[in-house]
Amino acid sequence: MWGYREFIQKINETYDIDLSLYKEAQMKRRITSLRNKNGYDNFYLYYKALVKDQQLLKEFFDRITINVSEFYRNPLRWKVLHEKIFPLLLKEKRTLSIWSAACSTGEEAYSLAIMLREHFPETKATILATDIDATILERAKKGVYDSKSLKDLPVHKKSKYFVYQNEQYHIIEDVKKHITFQKHDLLKDAYPSNMDLIVCRNVLIYFTEEAKNTVYDRLSGALNEQGVLFIGSTEQIFNPMQYQLSSLDTFFYQRNSIASVTSN
Repeated sequence: MWGYREFIQKINETYDIDLSLYKEAQMKRRITSLRNKNGYDNFYLYYKALVKDQQLLKEFFDRITINVSEFYRNPLRWKVLHEKIFPLLLKEKRTLSIWSAACSTGEEAYSLAIMLREHFPETKATILATDIDATILERAKKGVYDSKSLKDLPVHKKSKYFVYQNEQYHIIEDVKKHITFQKHDLLKDAYPSNMDLIVCRNVLIYFTEEAKNTVYDRLSGALNEQGVLFIGSTEQIFNPMQYQLSSLDTFFYQRNSIASVTSN
């Protein structure tokens, strides 16, 4: 009878997603809970059911690709982005290339577009938003959210950048047009290059240390000289020089720079 290891090996062979690169205890607990909820006593039977049932498979992918997001999540960090990081990046240029990696349902990418439009309207920016989950990306492209997703967004921005309809907030086309959504696996696919800002938050905590080191190294390599990496509030890098990065502020790191932006 299969155990968890045999199950994730078959998932990798069939769907090209390597769950061995995620922390085993967390991922095993999440999948076992889902398996039991659906009435399967072992991983072999659950795998066989996943192959046959598209709805079951969709539920499985939704569960393993941790899709939790909201606009301006952790507002104090977005304040630093607005007041310190963007001005630093825009000192000598007016065009920015930005990557929102593991973007989930798109709130982060749209938050970036709104911030630039609101506070740096002369800036020309291209925003690439990627995620491993194709279904979630389709939701992100629609740009439709409930009030919970907007709880940290100032009221004037809700009325300025959204249309409220059928008890949901629809982001305006003028914001949507600056963002390209694309399927991407951080653990396998080629990374974009020459990024001025990469936002990759609250996903690496689920990876093994080995996978995390690889991803940080590749994220650093995807940055321009002086480019900035913005990570999640649970993902502090304790040895940034290992990845040719230096700390700018809490959870912000700059490529190959000794510059310092001090927190108040």
